Amino acid sequence: MTVAFVLLATTLVIVFALLAAAGAGKLARMDGATYPTALTRAAVAFAAVITLAATVVSVFASLLA
Repeated sequence: MTVAFVLLATTLVIVFALLAAAGAGKLARMDGATYPTALTRAAVAFAAVITLAATVVSVFASLLA
């Protein structure tokens, strides 16, 4: 049960990170940014979501341990 939960949570975080990255890239292009700039903004948004998720997991792990 624990392995399934971890895999499901990881998949959900990656999907949300990809959605945030796609949204950031699209908004950057709508704002008139070039493709490399839009890709950079999308990558930053993806990394931010992954980092936030890792931080939240770390805090929960320290509270439950």
